[in-house]
Amino acid sequence: MRTFSTPGDVYNAVPPRVVFGAGTSERIAEEVDRLGARRALVVSTPGRSGMAERIVAQLGDRCIGLLPEAVSQVPIELARRGQARAKEMGADCLVSVGGGASIGLGKAIALELAVPVIAVPTTYSGSEMTGFCGITIDGVKRMHKSLRMLASTVVYDPALSASLPLDVSAASAMNALAHCVDVVYVPTASPVIVQAAIEGARVIMDALPRVARRPDDLEARGDLLYGGYLAGAALTGGFALQHGVAHVLGGTYGVPHGLSHALVLPHVAAYNARFAPEALGRIAEAMGVAEVGGAIFDVMKTAGLPTRLADVGFSESSIPEAARITVETDDGSNPGPVTEEAVRGILDAAFHGRRPG
Repeated sequence: MRTFSTPGDVYNAVPPRVVFGAGTSERIAEEVDRLGARRALVVSTPGRSGMAERIVAQLGDRCIGLLPEAVSQVPIELARRGQARAKEMGADCLVSVGGGASIGLGKAIALELAVPVIAVPTTYSGSEMTGFCGITIDGVKRMHKSLRMLASTVVYDPALSASLPLDVSAASAMNALAHCVDVVYVPTASPVIVQAAIEGARVIMDALPRVARRPDDLEARGDLLYGGYLAGAALTGGFALQHGVAHVLGGTYGVPHGLSHALVLPHVAAYNARFAPEALGRIAEAMGVAEVGGAIFDVMKTAGLPTRLADVGFSESSIPEAARITVETDDGSNPGPVTEEAVRGILDAAFHGRRPG
């Protein structure tokens, strides 16, 4: 007889309101009003400040300003600066516009201020769906968990992702796919979340090649964003070695977040397939492939992504240290043993770009 027990609190918790569809970002003011907020602070990266300024204009006197300072990996210094700024301005709501960097900074501010967040993602990272946030402290990305960081509303508008460059789109899609693959075997994921992961993997593997062929295809973009939504829901169930390795590559060695996931995902999937064959078999069946790691590697090549850590500035001499940090920060959720030897093998395969299988 099947038995399971989910941990509660932030695990498997998703935002109470999700709005999905082309043009939905034009109704952000309505979402602020639904929360009863009057002093919204808009958060973005410098590169998305133009898009954020349009939302500031939509909000009118509901908005107290724009904080266009978000950067990848959420450095603790930036988080503290953002918290102080939001507190000084009297913000009663945050509107995070952009990719994982913007969503992450909004979460880090909300962790301290306990104000509601409206997330408007423009990439496929999935972070907008969770109460998890990786904050980099002293060169190590450390996971923070709190329902304070769970968005009150998520607004998905495929039109906002239409201009996202293909290489960034593909890397972000691999980030989303990593959530799906890495959750199906963790003990903290509910059966409902596992189903979201399996469907998310199917949708992403179908939509990404279509976006690669026609980056301006809004229907394909919408499907990929839907896959990102499912992947974000999957991420709420927890994560294991895939995220551990990727967070070290990003937080300690500066590998862009999407690529840090993409470059190791085929190899982590191949490693864990030995220890969780049934779970990864369900992912393979949904994808319509025989073997998950090799199929992901092939899709990366089709989408034009690099397949070697050597191509993104990571040094082979850093493999032992990266393996050590990964093992030190591991939370014990992975189905296969997380040893320095195992992680070195994964990083070595990723460094040289060897196709799994």
